[in-house]
Amino acid sequence: MKLAQLRKQGYQALVDSLGVVGMLCFLQQLEVGYGDYTTERNQWLDELSLSDFQKYVKQKHQ
Repeated sequence: MKLAQLRKQGYQALVDSLGVVGMLCFLQQLEVGYGDYTTERNQWLDELSLSDFQKYVKQKHQ
């Protein structure tokens, strides 16, 4: 199956299942992100101390 045919059948399955409006709402949720997650993650993890993390866990358990 070619990618174009797969995409067409996928869209049709969404329309059949969700209707046109539902399909469009679903597809809007699949937006491509932006930025560099790995770099950003390392930045905020480097700023997080073990003590801060322990406080966070305690707050979540209360």
